[in-house]
Parts: sequence; structure tokens; C-alpha cells
Amino acid sequence: MHIPPSPAFTSILDNDFYKFTMQQGVIRLFPGAKARYQFINRGKHMFPEGFSQALRAAVDAMAQLKLSKEEKHFLQVTCPYLDPVYLDFLEGYRYNPEEVHIEQHGEQLEVHIEGLWYRSILWEVPIMSLICELYYTMTGAVRISNEEVMEVTRKKIEKYKALGVTFAEFGTRRRYSYQVHRLVLQALKEHGEGSFIGTSNVHMAMLYQTKPIGTHAHEWFMFHAARYGFKMANATGLENWVRVYRGDLGIALSDTYTTEVFFKQFDKMFSKLFDGVRHDSGDPLQFADQVIGHYNKLGIDPKTKVIIFSDGLNYDKAARIARYCQGKIGLSFGIGTNFTNDVGPQAMNIVIKMTQAQPQDGEWTDVVKLSDEHGKYTGSEKMIGLAKTILEIKE
Repeated sequence: MHIPPSPAFTSILDNDFYKFTMQQGVIRLFPGAKARYQFINRGKHMFPEGFSQALRAAVDAMAQLKLSKEEKHFLQVTCPYLDPVYLDFLEGYRYNPEEVHIEQHGEQLEVHIEGLWYRSILWEVPIMSLICELYYTMTGAVRISNEEVMEVTRKKIEKYKALGVTFAEFGTRRRYSYQVHRLVLQALKEHGEGSFIGTSNVHMAMLYQTKPIGTHAHEWFMFHAARYGFKMANATGLENWVRVYRGDLGIALSDTYTTEVFFKQFDKMFSKLFDGVRHDSGDPLQFADQVIGHYNKLGIDPKTKVIIFSDGLNYDKAARIARYCQGKIGLSFGIGTNFTNDVGPQAMNIVIKMTQAQPQDGEWTDVVKLSDEHGKYTGSEKMIGLAKTILEIKE
């Protein structure tokens, strides 16, 4: 059986920025906590023979990655809220492939991650990237040329610039390949002045001298539910974020347990302290109305705040949102797969989600995400039902 060479990661920073910002928070507040993650094949993709061995080899190779002096300097200069203790830790951090368990049964792939949360938190994004790139390689997918990738990206940039909006690139997890990602960033850097404001990928931000962008992900609040209970998850998650970052990185993710529940706890203090919120599921226009109404009710001018829209966007969706929100509230866009995997073959529909958390000296507890789209719920049916009951979420 022929196994193609593994796509190799060349930098430990080839990851989304919020993984590092959350990692610093976990080290400071929850150093003894453990986490479990699971690969979820939403698109029901069929994986070719030998895929698990190829993925295993690629994951094992990541043990060689380490933070370089140049990378550390980039973080020191660009991200002053990452403290010297954390950067020294990251310099000594090495991936431990034993935390990743991979199996293949016929055409079905299973991936489970387990370990101390502060360590295992970095696996999700690179493993998803590896799965995508290996899948296209091993299924013989054919993409457009490098020149066409650059041209397609340039045309998209021109449309966003004409729309008069800012956007960042958020497409690491489901990119077609590392090479395509580089081409997209090159085009964004060359043609996006005035509109392109950064990337979620720290390695790409360093290569193309732009800003790494991100704050926290759903798992931050999912862990807080395991530690403090569903009623307290949003409030304690926000409070602990403020404890670590003291006003920096002030975009709050709102849909871990539905936006309606979030805004009940996003009180005047949080609403003033955080710069804005990120939209990641549900109808974006309804969300905009909710956010604007929330700020108005608290006597806060919505135009002083921002919504980052990041849910499966393309130009048409972004244009609809921009027209609706114009003059009402600040906005920006995080464009993901539409930039990094729009090169011919269909983009994969996969995720890796935290499934269980174990607070220090506690028990393993199932965690759930109840986004504003029922199809994006993750977790066991029993725990989803319990969360909906406790949070009084009605269908």
C-alpha cells in the first residue's frame, strides 16, 4: 500500500491565534485541568485506504516543532499582552503525539485527543489542516493553478474594498493546503491595503507582516460550564478573560449557549469593557438587531462597538450584512474557507470539538455547545437536554 509523503508543518505558529491566547489563560488559571476532543465528520467524507497511517506520520512529525528566536521576537513585539513567562513556556513547548489517538475503520476516520488542557489545546487546528490537505492529496484532487489562486483572491479583495469594509483571513482549519494558504496571503497582502487587516494564523501573520487576530473560542466557555455550571459559564468565562487580559483582546464570542442566554449575562460592565462581539451561528441580521438593541437598552452607543461576523462567509453574505448594518454599528468580517479552499474541489465539512473536560481534582464532565443553529449543536443528547433545561432554552 502506497502512503504519500505527509504534509509537514514548518512552524509551531502555523495555528490560529486564539489557541495561543487561550493557552496563556489556561496556564495561568487552570494548569491542572484536562480536556478531551473528538473529530466530527459533518460532511460524511469517505477516507481512502491508508489515510490513518498517513495522518499518524504527519502528527508524529509535529513533535519536532519548536518556537524559533525570530518567532518569539515577533510575538514579543506584536503581542505585548503575551507575558514573558508564557513566551518562555512556548519556547520550551513540544507537541506530544501520544495525546492524539487515530483509527480508521473502512472509510471512516476516528481522531481523539486527550491530555492536560494547556498542552492539548494546540492540536485542533493543525490536525484539521492536515486532514484536509491529506484528503485532497490521497483522493487525487486537482485544483486551479497558483496564478489562478492569486487571481481569484485578488478579485475577491477588490469586491470587499469596493464594499468599504475591513476583513481578516480566518481559514487555517479547512484550508486546501499550506501552499494555497500562502498564495492567498500573498494576494491579500499585495492587493488588500485599506481593507485587509490581518489573519488568524500567527505563522502567516509573521511571514506577511500583518496582525494576528483572535481572542477565544467556544471551548473556553465549554470548560467554564464543566467547572462552574451552565448558569455561570458565560459570566465566569468573561470574568476570567478580563483577569488575564485586562481589557486587551476584547471581542467576546456570544453563541456557546445561544446568543439570547449570553446577553442576559453580558451586563453593563462587560458591555462597556469589551470592544464588541463575534457572530458565529444563526441569522446574522437578527443577531445584529439583538446586539444593537442590547447596547441601546444599556445606554451605550452601538456605533462605538463592533460585530465581527465569521460564520461561513462569502462576498454575497458579507455584502448583505454590510448594507444592513451600515450606520448602525461597527463591523468587520472574518473570512475563512471561502479564501483558503475555493480552488476547485469541494471544501471539507469537518470540525474537532472539545467533548469532555476535567477541572483539576474534579470528574470528567461532558461539555456541549448550543449555538444559534441546531445543526451546530455538539455534545451528548443527555447533556444537551440538561443544558437546555437549566438555561431555559426553548426550541
